[in-house]
Amino acid sequence: MRIRRVITTREGGSSKPPFDSFNLGGRVGDDPAALAANQRKLADGIGLPEDRLVWMEQIHGRTATVVDGPRSEPVEATDALVTAEPNLALAVLTADCVPVLLGDPETGVVSAVHAGRVGARVGVVVAALKAMQQAGAELGRIEALLGPAACGECYEVPAAMQADVEEHLPGSACKTRKGTPGLDLRAGLWEQLAAAGIAKIGVDPRCTMESPELFSHRRDDGRTGRFAAVIWAEPEDAE
Repeated sequence: MRIRRVITTREGGSSKPPFDSFNLGGRVGDDPAALAANQRKLADGIGLPEDRLVWMEQIHGRTATVVDGPRSEPVEATDALVTAEPNLALAVLTADCVPVLLGDPETGVVSAVHAGRVGARVGVVVAALKAMQQAGAELGRIEALLGPAACGECYEVPAAMQADVEEHLPGSACKTRKGTPGLDLRAGLWEQLAAAGIAKIGVDPRCTMESPELFSHRRDDGRTGRFAAVIWAEPEDAE
């Protein structure tokens, strides 16, 4: 199997400000017609029918849900999707949280994970790995990508919050560029993945708060869209 990964930007879509323009989030207040047009454009862009894109109703939890086919609506109350179905694309929506894409190229088992501060703290990535194993993946074969997110130099939090997250996700505590307590969730997740036996871990270094081509909830005072990180397994003989 070939593992395919795509990360969208905010450019080239149909949404009007403040969701301009390629918003893919359905619960941010955007015009439904613009959202539908953007979702169709994403499906066309990755070369899959629109019904082969599976979305989730993200709630900042640690539930991982296995899907074996298309869904007419976003999967309810989950923060990780797992599938062994070829050409079934799993999407995670973010605008500062960490999108995590996981794939085992031998079995074609893939997962899209929404790892915000709360989800990362309570182990959503660990839950996704367990679900992938149950679906036939092996930890030593899984390849991980940590997508764009708020970087540690920008992500300022209270000291007590920093200490609490660090206790549950070691390696995430840092200082911001102002010298205040911060969180680098990607650093903590990298350590968590490595400790679980994931040998191939890639990081998209972009900071959502510093990259104007990406949506950022913190930078834009909560009134903004969401970009998508998408993963699917494609059979080797596919053209």
